[in-house]
Amino acid sequence: MCLGIPGQIVAISDPDSALGIVDVSDVRREINLVCVVSDDHPIEACVGDWVLVHVGFAMSRIDEREAAATLKILEELGEVDPELDAMRMADHA
Repeated sequence: MCLGIPGQIVAISDPDSALGIVDVSDVRREINLVCVVSDDHPIEACVGDWVLVHVGFAMSRIDEREAAATLKILEELGEVDPELDAMRMADHA
């Protein structure tokens, strides 16, 4: 993945390693959540959060409106499909 793409955290797969499952336009992938957890926002609170995903990490939390606007712009620019293809290929590697 070359850029941050919005996705929603749908599950925590390994709380001890800060890993969760993110859904990006119906493509699900396990990512690292270490950058978006804190004492004020523990791993258990991440389910439902929208995040910017880059190279297997959730880099920051964003709100749902910002996620939708970003996805729309990326779709208009033709950037979503290549990113989703990269996610799918990474899962099969």
